[in-house]
Amino acid sequence: MERTEVLIVGAGPTGLVLALWLTRLGIRVRIIDRTAGPGTASRALGIQARTLELYRLLGLAEAVAAAGHRVPAVNVWTAGTRRARVAFAADPRNPTPYPFLLIYPQDAHERLLIDRLAAAGIRVERGTELIGFTQDRARVVATLRTAEGAPAQVAAAYLAGCDGARSTVRETLGIGFPGGTYDRFFYVADLAADGPAIDGEIHLNLDGAADFLAVFPLAERGRARLVGTMRDDQAGRGERLTFDEIAVTALERLRIAPRTVNWFSTYRVHHRVADRFRDGRAFLLGDAGHIHSPAGGQGMNTGIGDAMNLGWKLAACLRGRADDALLDTYETERIGFARRLVATTDRVFTLATSETPLAQLGRTTLAPLLARLVAGSPALRRYLFRTIAQIALAYRHSALSAGRAGRVHGGDRLPWVPGADVDDPEWRVQVHGAAAPDLARWCGQQGLRLHVCAWSPEAERVGLARDALYLVRPDGYVALADGQASVSTLAAFQAQHGLTWGADD
Repeated sequence: MERTEVLIVGAGPTGLVLALWLTRLGIRVRIIDRTAGPGTASRALGIQARTLELYRLLGLAEAVAAAGHRVPAVNVWTAGTRRARVAFAADPRNPTPYPFLLIYPQDAHERLLIDRLAAAGIRVERGTELIGFTQDRARVVATLRTAEGAPAQVAAAYLAGCDGARSTVRETLGIGFPGGTYDRFFYVADLAADGPAIDGEIHLNLDGAADFLAVFPLAERGRARLVGTMRDDQAGRGERLTFDEIAVTALERLRIAPRTVNWFSTYRVHHRVADRFRDGRAFLLGDAGHIHSPAGGQGMNTGIGDAMNLGWKLAACLRGRADDALLDTYETERIGFARRLVATTDRVFTLATSETPLAQLGRTTLAPLLARLVAGSPALRRYLFRTIAQIALAYRHSALSAGRAGRVHGGDRLPWVPGADVDDPEWRVQVHGAAAPDLARWCGQQGLRLHVCAWSPEAERVGLARDALYLVRPDGYVALADGQASVSTLAAFQAQHGLTWGADD
């Protein structure tokens, strides 16, 4: 029987990022996928700022940012007229090195991740399917069907289900997946076109429910991805419909003239969250644990966030640096966010596609007014950006979060300060100002990295406290914030959670 430390089922972005993160942390992985190759037609497009921040830990951020398209603005149209334009101008008060929305299609994204994984010596085992698995207190034993059709068994310390909405891992565990499916059918098309809406910006047509259309620019000039709704009478004809038949009204409203339709497909949209994200040594990530509408471009980014959250915790437990209870915080931190996200995107999506008179009034009158209000208010633009970019996401309710120093609580993402950011995928203590000798001595004795950054007006502006200690997790979130920089408080936190640092046990 073959053995590994973590068996990853599913090689979409979530599984690939988990494999890269675990490999970066020195963990042996195997990653399998039932498909013969990566996807070539994708709906996921947006890369949020928080994802790029996490990608810095993997050495990926600059490559992804360079390959994608930075969106300068989003435009709202009704009745063939552009009603509002909200610019995504870089705002120095947005505390992130990536103050923009990036368009980078999932198919290209997957190819980059696969190449990086191959460079690290890990190959995706294609055409390999998980048939089932059993687990006990010591390990998981999975039965696979290989590309040659032969059965094989693999023993792993942990199993990560990154295998999508029809997850075999979730079904084997018997975990419920409550939620529903939207009535309306959607289409997605990749095309080269001309017109005022093919200008490198995002355009939203908000007329009737059957005329909803979102235009997403790609890096190649004149090329875009279109996502829209189908009329009820069209849905039954399915694959017999052409793109021009489905999108004719919306295209006319936005004055889009297609030159080439590279590919086109239709799909249904679901909204569901699994009852649990952990069962013993098995975990659910990405679409296996939560699926929701494409509103806000959150889905792929949320799965990547799952992978970055779980990966360092698995590595800590496998290396004997934390108690098993640490793994419970994965579900606690991620399932609450997933439920809030599904609820929020459901409300937005319903407003965008409902045929009720109130919803139509909201789309054609209130949405443009709100967009103009946001466009004219830097404070509202910052709030909207931080929310959509996921940099406002915090884990203050987690058992792994404690204390407060300045405006920063345990569980918050450590605020970014230009010139003082640290790309370190290990636990660390960060101090802005001066570190007391006893703190430096204790960190050295424990093998805990100490980063001391010069105090600056920028540190004060983002809410950090001078000379305070911030115990930062490998994923950049604050575990403990202590304004007194007390060694005894830090030691008590370490003992409470069974944490050790330094050399592997």
